[in-house]
Amino acid sequence: MKFNKIEGKNVSEIKMFTLSTCGWCKKTKQYLKDLDLEFYYIDIDSLEGQDRDEAEKELAKWNPAMSFPTIVVNNSECIVGFLPEKILEIKQKNLK
Repeated sequence: MKFNKIEGKNVSEIKMFTLSTCGWCKKTKQYLKDLDLEFYYIDIDSLEGQDRDEAEKELAKWNPAMSFPTIVVNNSECIVGFLPEKILEIKQKNLK
């Protein structure tokens, strides 16, 4: 399972499960870029076969409803949906 990397400030490990056609996913990606945060994302709908199965299994661990976007922070915290205030919190909490 290969995530796409977007360059920015590395304040936390931010992994995002998205759909290429999801408006809220696009908004979330843009918001992370606007904050200049490094993050990784994977468009599940662009995957096939075993890669897709693995991504869906990983997503279901964090968000059993499997809704999008799902953001996993430092493999310990999960944010479901477009929640700018939560994303901003991550940036502020982890700025050094």
